[in-house]
Amino acid sequence: MSLLLLTLPPGSPGSYDYATSTDGQSLAAHGHASAALLPPAGRGVEVVAMVPATLLSWQRLTLPRGVGAGSPRLRATLVGLLEDQLLDDPEQLHFALAPDASADGATWVAVCDKAWLAAHLHALDAAERPVNRIVPELHPRAGDLRLAVTGKPEHPWVQMSGELVPGGAQALPLTPGALALLQRAATDGGDGIELLAEPAVAELAEQTLQRRVTIQTPAQRLLAASRSSWDLAQFELARTGAARVARRLGAFWRDFLHAPAWRPARWGLVLLLLAHLAGLNVWAWRTQQELAARRARIDATLTETFPLVKTVVNAPVQMEREVATLRQSTGAPSARDLEPMLGALGQHTGLPAAPEAIEFTAGELRLKGARLAADALADANQRLRPAGYQLQANADGVLLRQESAP
Repeated sequence: MSLLLLTLPPGSPGSYDYATSTDGQSLAAHGHASAALLPPAGRGVEVVAMVPATLLSWQRLTLPRGVGAGSPRLRATLVGLLEDQLLDDPEQLHFALAPDASADGATWVAVCDKAWLAAHLHALDAAERPVNRIVPELHPRAGDLRLAVTGKPEHPWVQMSGELVPGGAQALPLTPGALALLQRAATDGGDGIELLAEPAVAELAEQTLQRRVTIQTPAQRLLAASRSSWDLAQFELARTGAARVARRLGAFWRDFLHAPAWRPARWGLVLLLLAHLAGLNVWAWRTQQELAARRARIDATLTETFPLVKTVVNAPVQMEREVATLRQSTGAPSARDLEPMLGALGQHTGLPAAPEAIEFTAGELRLKGARLAADALADANQRLRPAGYQLQANADGVLLRQESAP
């Protein structure tokens, strides 16, 4: 599943910065276009919209016992818990819980303008680019301090996240006050600080913090945000359940195929398949060896029993032919001859009366006028089967047939 990544701009719907990726790890293309001119979002394309850090606020709270992510009372509970901390009317705001939110536990809540977000989603739906997932540009996280300087030299912004950041995550204009906060955070962060900057403000960031920066373009930051486990599409803005499941499966498969974190699992799967393939080859080789050994023993039995046979082509057929030749030369009857068949019939059937006529061909003895009841016929067959014969009743009598060699 490929990705179409969009940055939702402030204000009403219009044009969007976008990026595309075929594997979720590298960029394929990026640009700026109106909703109708964005790259198509057909089947197999996941559309991910990013909410800028300047349009989000973050609140930390503890959910009451019994109110979890799937509770029908969740939004009302959030409004009650956050009402005193919000400047706007809660009905005008959209809330989204952290992916790991659970009842009776502390969690982060993202807050943004609901009408603004809904307007962009409707505009993209109308342009046939329906959004599958909404991610924040910046979100609270554990770990070392991360700073990202963005914008233009005349209007720079700094995005901060990490355990040392008050409020979990903040996006502030790069003013003298923010500069003092940055310098203190950089000092507290020590060598573990990660500093990113857009190309336009990279020099400014290095001069401000006296550190080397890692260049990150807006498209690269958009791609990095898409890897977040956050999904702001919750409550009335939630996508359908089927679409959400399909998106998650597609994202999991894409990450499994391409994400560096899954590389050990991919190698493990390859090694497992190779081990199974090697095992199958060894098993097939051993089976072939056993079959070859059995054929060799059969061939040896034939040549030892009949020394005149020098070349073995089909051991069972040749052995049957040699036995028949030996029987003929000694005058010994076979199970297909008349005398053994009559003897077996008389010994195991017990016909109530003598037959009217006897017809014989090699391996088949027909007795016309002879009759047997069904239970007597079944009993006779049970006794004749070990000798290699089968008795059948027909319209004019019974038929004794040799089925296999005794």
